[in-house]
Amino acid sequence: MHPRSLILFFALIFVLLQGLAHAAGESAAAHGLRISDTGTILKDDKPYYGMGVNYMDAFTRCLKDGKDISYREGFAILAEYDIPFARLNFGGFYPSEWKLYQGDPDAYFALMDGVVRAAEETGVGLVPSLFWWTACIPDLMGESRNQWGNPASETHAFMGRYVTDVVSRYKDSPAIWAWEFGNEYNLAADLPNAKDSRPPNPVHKGCPPERGPGDDLTSEMLRTALMAFGEAVRAIDPYRAITSGNSIPRPSSHHQHTELSWANDNQEEFRGNLQFMTPDPLDLVSIHVYPHAREKRFGEDRVSYGTLFAEATRAAREGKKGLFLGEFGPPPDNKEPWTRESARAEGEQLVAALLDSPVQLAAFWVFDFAWQEKSMSVTTTNHRKGYLNILQEANRQLALR
Repeated sequence: MHPRSLILFFALIFVLLQGLAHAAGESAAAHGLRISDTGTILKDDKPYYGMGVNYMDAFTRCLKDGKDISYREGFAILAEYDIPFARLNFGGFYPSEWKLYQGDPDAYFALMDGVVRAAEETGVGLVPSLFWWTACIPDLMGESRNQWGNPASETHAFMGRYVTDVVSRYKDSPAIWAWEFGNEYNLAADLPNAKDSRPPNPVHKGCPPERGPGDDLTSEMLRTALMAFGEAVRAIDPYRAITSGNSIPRPSSHHQHTELSWANDNQEEFRGNLQFMTPDPLDLVSIHVYPHAREKRFGEDRVSYGTLFAEATRAAREGKKGLFLGEFGPPPDNKEPWTRESARAEGEQLVAALLDSPVQLAAFWVFDFAWQEKSMSVTTTNHRKGYLNILQEANRQLALR
């Protein structure tokens, strides 16, 4: 080859490689959070630290009133306070709230498109939880809750269809940061008093008239569902983090699973349960922490928030996975023994403990949730407004890491 041609050839290769690198960079920037090989949470291929909020019904309020676009103002407020992301329910809570999806999916997704578009326009990330309530989809399919453990069930078939519809539709949106299965399913698993702890069944919401042993959950059933969910997501979206939505394990979760008892777990058993309940391909361990999570744990009357965060972080890192504190917050400030003042002090203590911990990603409970207006909801017009400033300052400090 002529020297000049050779130079042109290599120049062309260089340009192509630069283009591919640029495209890869754009792809990374457009696809939310991912987990490194060592368990670090990355955004734009850099370690990421941030405190968001739970905006639980930003979408589901639309299912009750298709004209309700109050989420637009909500996302604008979050952006104003530099709150980077929101975790939200991305489906119906009760079976009756899935009628629009089943009967007119175009209309259903038009409502969801509006939520995603508003998040994109304000720069607020989303962590959508696709199957919030444990009993909802089995009830919708006319099955018992234990069918989460049966890959051949109608429950699993519906899960696969919905995952395909949602993930395929929004996998290229920069608003989507991670995918979540549901909310706190682990708390319903392996209960020694399962007969007395079955889910409620409001028939007018599409639930069955009775509950029975088929509605009792085990950890194995939940692991089966989590793995199927993760595989369905990963088949479409190879990039984003995937999490369970689980709460922090009960103080006895390991013993519940192994011997169906309420005996207290030690730290090693706590970490083992977290790892067991975050099966591959899930790569983001989920916990929820409120003040009561510190009580009667690890053989002590009360442990520190720092201890909980350290043990959960260690469990995640041992599995080379990230850690997501999907819910944290003060106790309800309208119920004894708490007052507005003591609940606020506890909330501030919790945020301070988070800032002193290695936790990278956390979501405050809860923003603009009318159902908890009297107890926990934070808006710009109620007495809890100050939490928005607390989160803004926390994110300012986290950005310096």
